[in-house]
Amino acid sequence: MNKPSLSVLLTLILLCTACRRGMFDNSKYRPYEVSEFFSDQSVSRPPVLHTVARGQLEDDDHFYRGVSGTNLVETFPFPITAKILARGQERYDIHCSVCHGRAGEGLGMIVQRGFPQPPSFHIPRLREAPVGHLYNVITRGYGVMYSYASRVEASDRWAIVSYIRALQLSQNARVSDLPPNDRAKLEGRP
Repeated sequence: MNKPSLSVLLTLILLCTACRRGMFDNSKYRPYEVSEFFSDQSVSRPPVLHTVARGQLEDDDHFYRGVSGTNLVETFPFPITAKILARGQERYDIHCSVCHGRAGEGLGMIVQRGFPQPPSFHIPRLREAPVGHLYNVITRGYGVMYSYASRVEASDRWAIVSYIRALQLSQNARVSDLPPNDRAKLEGRP
């Protein structure tokens, strides 16, 4: 055999071995497909522990955890407006009033059906509790109350806490707290 035909034959053999169906099909795993490689038989792998998705770093302890260092915060992480209070009332009515009642007295519909009664928001212990405590109870749960962290986002939890503070103020307000004009109207003076 001459050299040119040998080189053509070798090139042809190399080309034929490079063309396999596997390269065309691009064999890969699809999500939730079964795999014999992993012990749990799943191709989809759980995320690495403590992995944070882009844009999901919750590094503001005051806003996301209601603490400053190891202490519960006494202040809200943002100014409370009428819009935030309205949002808090809406979220409270949806998530909280079934147990705590519409006025926060602890006599919601669930309690009337036999479930344990939560404490009233109007008792001195809860009126004097820092707002971080109320936020933490919503976030982590307390006693028989389960965590609402997966059901209510952080900004709505703060809105609910602001509404609870408004409920507490409404049930424990004194006449001396009113502006002079409103106090005069209440006392029947012009």
